[in-house]
Amino acid sequence: MTYYDEQLQRLQQQVARKAHLETILRDLHSQKDELEKKVDQLKIEKQKEQTDVDRLEGRSLAAFFYNIAGKKEEKLDKERQEAYAATVKYDSASRELTAIKEDMNRYEGELSTLTGCNERYEQVLKEKAAAVKSSGTPEVSKMLQLEEQINYLENQKKEINEAISAGNEAAGMAEKVLSNLDDAEGWGTWDLLGGGLIADLAKYSSLDDAQESVEQLQVQLRRFKTELADVTIQADMQVNVDGFLRFADYFFDGFIMDWTVLDRISESQGQVQKTKTQIEDVLNTLTSMLSAIEEEQDQTKSKLDELILKAKL
Repeated sequence: MTYYDEQLQRLQQQVARKAHLETILRDLHSQKDELEKKVDQLKIEKQKEQTDVDRLEGRSLAAFFYNIAGKKEEKLDKERQEAYAATVKYDSASRELTAIKEDMNRYEGELSTLTGCNERYEQVLKEKAAAVKSSGTPEVSKMLQLEEQINYLENQKKEINEAISAGNEAAGMAEKVLSNLDDAEGWGTWDLLGGGLIADLAKYSSLDDAQESVEQLQVQLRRFKTELADVTIQADMQVNVDGFLRFADYFFDGFIMDWTVLDRISESQGQVQKTKTQIEDVLNTLTSMLSAIEEEQDQTKSKLDELILKAKL
């Protein structure tokens, strides 16, 4: 039976991987459609905000009115700030969309290599079933069931480990964002105490790093969510996971418009820490699930070993 066992194990892994990739791609297609609409909307908002800046910088009646009222620079600063915020959100969403498309291409390429694996698995399974019946040994049928269960659990372990790996990357990036914000908070405090130009420049450099890290974190949160597509977790945990997709929106909406103020930095730290805690909660759940699967797998292997020892040749 060794030939059939090796064939079936390999094909069962391929079938499980194919099903997992199909689930991932369905989730990515849904995310892509949603994000494309979002990018189109943000592009319109970006163009509108830039038009407002151009209008005030040009010879419009609005520019003339604010100039006469002595509030042109104040209004222009506000419009520039809003235009910058709109541009950042558009650029962030665009890069996120590009990352999703790259992931889709990679998964579709892998999926194409698994074409026909279901049919091959069914064929080899039939061949082994026929061999089992012809052997006349009653224990063989039970052995086959236990082997299939062990292989199934092994595939489950692989999927959970992939999700844990994606979650650890997201948690690490969240920690990086927090570090950037901590640096910005420290330089901002020094700036208030008279740190001067050096403190001001260092603060903005740390905030730039935080912004870049947030964009990377958003991409990793999406990948974590996608890897969880085939993993069954508690309903309340699923709500938290769905929130990962909107993390950048929450962060940028509350941060860019007033990021020089220390309490705004502090609020952003709290937001990132909350997301990091949610990631860790999901990781803890996955780790518990992994332990349960490993325990079940060990018990199944023990049953198989016992059956083999008792089998009469």
